[in-house]
Amino acid sequence: MPQVIALVVAGAGLYAGYRWLSREVRRALAAADAQGLTGQAVKPARMPKDLGPLEWDEQAGVYRPARQI
Repeated sequence: MPQVIALVVAGAGLYAGYRWLSREVRRALAAADAQGLTGQAVKPARMPKDLGPLEWDEQAGVYRPARQI
């Protein structure tokens, strides 16, 4: 029987923690929305430069951009 009581107490603690966390997240989102921070666009990641076709470099053992003639 003590295991059931411990399980109920742990469940009640987890539920209370979930409710507290969800309230804090809602409060933080409301504060961010009031400051206008939620609508900002995220900077896109820098895209790699297109080097065109690649050719194998035997000496270095890597692919390098093909020479444009």
